[in-house]
Amino acid sequence: MAEQLLIRVNPELKSKLNKLAMLEGKTSTQVVRDLIEDYVKRRDMTLYVDALWDRIGKSLRTQGVVAEDVPAAVREARRAKVKNAGRR
Repeated sequence: MAEQLLIRVNPELKSKLNKLAMLEGKTSTQVVRDLIEDYVKRRDMTLYVDALWDRIGKSLRTQGVVAEDVPAAVREARRAKVKNAGRR
């Protein structure tokens, strides 16, 4: 169930918000909820990282890579990193 969040704004700002929301066919609550959701989405790195892993997974699946291939690929990447570090 949704929880309430109480915020205080000056009366002039509240009036403007209500008028603008009404022009869009929304309530001020809907506008504030949308703004908060957008704020969190833009700043929550977890969502970004999860989306990144999803995109990587889809890309790998289209290339025919399966979960069983991952350990060997990690070992090979680590070997290459060590080998390249020695060249510096």
